[in-house]
Amino acid sequence: MHLTNAEEQIMKLLWKLDKAFIRDLLNEFPDPKPAPTTVITLLKRMIDKGFVSYRQCGNSREYYPVVKKSDYFSDHIDGLIKNFFNNSTAQFASFFTNETDMSPQELEELRDIVDKKIASKKTKK
Repeated sequence: MHLTNAEEQIMKLLWKLDKAFIRDLLNEFPDPKPAPTTVITLLKRMIDKGFVSYRQCGNSREYYPVVKKSDYFSDHIDGLIKNFFNNSTAQFASFFTNETDMSPQELEELRDIVDKKIASKKTKK
């Protein structure tokens, strides 16, 4: 299940803050800030989707992420690869390296990452 753009914006703030009350979230938004009722509605939807939970503190709720940022974006990338690159990570990597303006240094860093991953997989056999 995925988040809408508005929900994702709130999720990013929760990942950044780790936990937050409504006022904390509103303070993080750039101007013009959304109405508190809008943020509350979005948080309710995110709770229903299983992305966020809360701890009751008197009359207030302290919200926190249930889904890790890395897990969310990993699922996002997996869906992107499946839907746009015929489930081929090689096609995705080819597109990524050809269509982005990576510097030679960034490409070398990427090659080092791939080489290290290959070496670690070979030692596990």
